Amino acid sequence: MKLKNHIHIALGYFIVAAFLGVLLRSFYSFEIPINYKFIVHGHSHIALLGWVYMALTTLLYTLFLAHKDLVLKYRRIFWFTQITLMGMLVTFPFQGYALFSIIFSTLFLFASYWFFWFFRKYARPEIKKSGSYQCINAALWYMVISSLGPWVLGAVMKTLGAESIWYRLAIYFYLHFQYNGWMILALLGLLLYVFERQGIATPKRMFQRFFLSMNGGIILTYSLSTLWLRPSAIFYLLGGIGALLQLLALIVLIRFIKDHLNDSGFTGFQLKILKIGASLLFLKMGLQIVSSVPYFANLASTILDFAIGYLHLTFLGVVTLGLFLFLDFFGLLKIPKTSLRLYVIGFVFTEGLIFYKGIAAWLHFGIFKGYFEGLALGSFLILISLVTMFRRQRG
Repeated sequence: MKLKNHIHIALGYFIVAAFLGVLLRSFYSFEIPINYKFIVHGHSHIALLGWVYMALTTLLYTLFLAHKDLVLKYRRIFWFTQITLMGMLVTFPFQGYALFSIIFSTLFLFASYWFFWFFRKYARPEIKKSGSYQCINAALWYMVISSLGPWVLGAVMKTLGAESIWYRLAIYFYLHFQYNGWMILALLGLLLYVFERQGIATPKRMFQRFFLSMNGGIILTYSLSTLWLRPSAIFYLLGGIGALLQLLALIVLIRFIKDHLNDSGFTGFQLKILKIGASLLFLKMGLQIVSSVPYFANLASTILDFAIGYLHLTFLGVVTLGLFLFLDFFGLLKIPKTSLRLYVIGFVFTEGLIFYKGIAAWLHFGIFKGYFEGLALGSFLILISLVTMFRRQRG
């Protein structure tokens, strides 16, 4: 099977996740005879693991590993991963966390460990000293580290129950190191790779400053995920320092990129995607800094819409637009301009509504009539954009 088809499968998972998202937004407007929480579990697992994980690992294999001697080995990993994903797709929406969904999600962890081993063993020796490889290697380590969350989660559910603080801490641990460590750092590594393939390597001192600052920030900002417990002041301080370190790392990288942007090989359309994604990443970093302030940390932990808006900003905004950029650039997925515009409109519309509802709860004013219908419509625009994108691949 061609690697493009692997990406088409990943996009198919994204379409399924988007459909489940529309279903979730429609619960407030229609009586739907299914379990809301089960659909949430299915939606989140397929979005993160079916779309983001599959798109990222296919990119990594294509750019750092692809060789005829490795095809059979990679194909085994790929199809084993598909079995786990399809298993989650047909179990989570119908039973939530239960025996079979837990089995398939556990098997997925083993699939990710298999890919981690495969990448580190077979990555081309000549690239192992590059900045892009160092970022992606660290990102894969964060992917493995994040999996401690689900392992702990299983033990917590058996011993302390879902009401324990350790249940929520384990989930936040997993999410934090997934999006801050694995996904975003891997995307930044791919960005460096784009320049390296043009013969533009980052100066050693500049890269070390970026790399150390980014990784220090990733580790320290886990403190932000504990602030709902209202811990001692040191956790707020560590979270704030971590957020500033990540912002500093991003500024260092952006300065380097700006000087070489014309030589990157990006088209004008791809540069627009890059600029939108970078702007959203700066916004995410800014929100992290704000959330280290005790008042706003308490606000974020008590008003669910702020947390949902932040997660969607990260996954649908920063991560997905980053994937669209690199998949288009490396010729694995055609991103039609019309589909992208529709996607961005749906994303901005839903983000605006989610944060609006959070602000309404904060400032104690009601939401407007038709709010939930509007949110469902925004989610539907995202679904339509992905469907039209998928049809373009087959056209």
